[in-house]
Amino acid sequence: MNQLQQTATSPTAGNPPMSVPAEQAGTWQAVCSLEDIWPNTGVCALINGRQIAIFRMKSDVLYAIDNHDPHSGANVLSRGIVGDLGGEPVVASPIYKHHYQLRTGECVEDASTQLNTYPVQLRDGMVWVKTTA
Repeated sequence: MNQLQQTATSPTAGNPPMSVPAEQAGTWQAVCSLEDIWPNTGVCALINGRQIAIFRMKSDVLYAIDNHDPHSGANVLSRGIVGDLGGEPVVASPIYKHHYQLRTGECVEDASTQLNTYPVQLRDGMVWVKTTA
C-alpha cells in the first residue's frame, strides 16, 4: 500500500465522515486508492505514528479504527474478519476473536474496552483519514 504525504485542511462538502471521530481537531491524510482495499477487508496505514485499520465494506462504506487489539497487545485488527452482528458492522480480532464495532470502536464481548475511531472519506477515488498530530 502506498502512503501519500498529502494533507487537506477540511473535508469535501457533502461527504461527512463515515466513522465516529475519536478526536475533533486534526488533519486529513490521503492513504490509498479505494481499489487498494478489497471489499469486506481491511488494510493498515501508519498515520502520524499511529497504526490505523481502514475497512471497506461491500457497499464501499469505509471505517477506520485503531489497529491495536488491546486484548492481545498485537497490531492485527486490519487482518481481522469483517462481518455483521445484529446489523452492526464489526471486525473480529484474528487472535482472541473479540468483535469490535466499526462505528463506535466498542468491544462487543467487553464493553469496558473502547478503540479510537477516525473519520474516513472517499474523495476522487482516494481514501482519506483524519487524525491529530
